[in-house]
Amino acid sequence: MRLAYPDMDDLSPEQQRVYSTIAGGPRGRVRGPLALWLHRPQLAETAQALGQYCRYGCSLQPRLAEIAVLTLARIWNSELPWHAHREDALKAGVEADVIEAIRLGAMPDIKDAAGRSAYAVTVEICTTRRLSQGTYESALAAIGGDGLVDLIGLIGYYTLVAMTVNTFELPLPEGVPAAFPQ
Repeated sequence: MRLAYPDMDDLSPEQQRVYSTIAGGPRGRVRGPLALWLHRPQLAETAQALGQYCRYGCSLQPRLAEIAVLTLARIWNSELPWHAHREDALKAGVEADVIEAIRLGAMPDIKDAAGRSAYAVTVEICTTRRLSQGTYESALAAIGGDGLVDLIGLIGYYTLVAMTVNTFELPLPEGVPAAFPQ
């Protein structure tokens, strides 16, 4: 880890306020990028609000959100968000074979149009930095305008998470093996 988490026993009043906000929300704890962002409490507070919306309040079905998060984590080879979301994806109904294909960097066999769109939009926007008209139209038909806006917001938030994890080399929990082939 390149930058240590702030000392949780020596937080400034602003850091403590933001810590309490995050810990008192639906996450129930402060860890990973959120803990690191406490170095800059305004960033932590703003990012956690976006993350809370993306994870707990957006219009996307949880299954679609988890497909996008796992796909993004794999594109970035970012182990910590993969680890944090793999079980959530299973609970949200993402099939184990789809998760495994994403983990291996292979094309998953996603049966429904909405799931295929969540995957396709994530891959295309992250790798080409654009969304083709065909992918856009398919996504719009499958998840609607509100869903597409929320999907792009979710991709943006989890890109910030992945960049933070990778830049500062945030570790996996003790005893958790890496998921991605080296």
